[in-house]
Amino acid sequence: MSKPPCLTLPSAARAYLLATDRGGFAVQEAGEPLRGTALLVPGFTGSKEDFIGLLEPLAAAGYRVVAVDGRGQYESPGPREESAYALEELARDVLAQARALGAGPVHLVGHSLGGLISRAAVLRDPSPFASLTLMSSGPAAISEGQQARTKLLVAALEAMGGDMPGIWAAMRAHDPQDAAGDSPELADFLRDRWLATVPEQLIVTGRALISEPDRVEELAAVPLPKLVLSGELDYAWPVPLMDDMAHRLSASRVLVEGAEHSPNAENPQVTAGALAAFWDACTA
Repeated sequence: MSKPPCLTLPSAARAYLLATDRGGFAVQEAGEPLRGTALLVPGFTGSKEDFIGLLEPLAAAGYRVVAVDGRGQYESPGPREESAYALEELARDVLAQARALGAGPVHLVGHSLGGLISRAAVLRDPSPFASLTLMSSGPAAISEGQQARTKLLVAALEAMGGDMPGIWAAMRAHDPQDAAGDSPELADFLRDRWLATVPEQLIVTGRALISEPDRVEELAAVPLPKLVLSGELDYAWPVPLMDDMAHRLSASRVLVEGAEHSPNAENPQVTAGALAAFWDACTA
């Protein structure tokens, strides 16, 4: 799971509930739209806080940046019904969020699962968007090794969906090294985020990660500027697979040094610079 590099919002940022025609969504926002507006969509088990390291540098580059919790994800409400979290429903939410920003075409960034959701939104209606960035997100389902881990988690959620504390404790016990370096503040945040996320959201999106088909050919036909950005190592989608996807999309390609699956959190300054440079090129 993504771990924010810090949890304190920059002084120029604010948190609020974005009202849309599909309900309210918790967001963190920074910057003025001097050069444009960007919408950042988080991944599986993630939240808007995964982008907190990008807010200040992107705002300084002249962009209004809005990071969002998806439906049923951390501080955004969602029903206890699986049908609400189908990928097409989440894509409609992204389209509603873009409309609600009232900013004209928006630069859309999807991290991991958020990339699959953002891709579905663009395929449904590209008109609200100025560009699409797929960050650590691949052409189809996640790698076989990650599929096995995700299947175990989905099965646990299906069997114990009401016991989110119990599942969290089991996850921590199964992989103690993952939590070894976490500060008490970060550990509390990660647990609170997990407990606040709707189980059905995790079940349905977990299944999507396991079964998503390759839609690169469809996306390549959409006339939007595209960027594929990732770390130097990725366990969900191997880097060569993302290289090939970028080629198939005729997309720009950036590898972020010193980062793995979450360059937004692991090297936010370089990631922000790459995003701003790409967006600047889109409007040059």
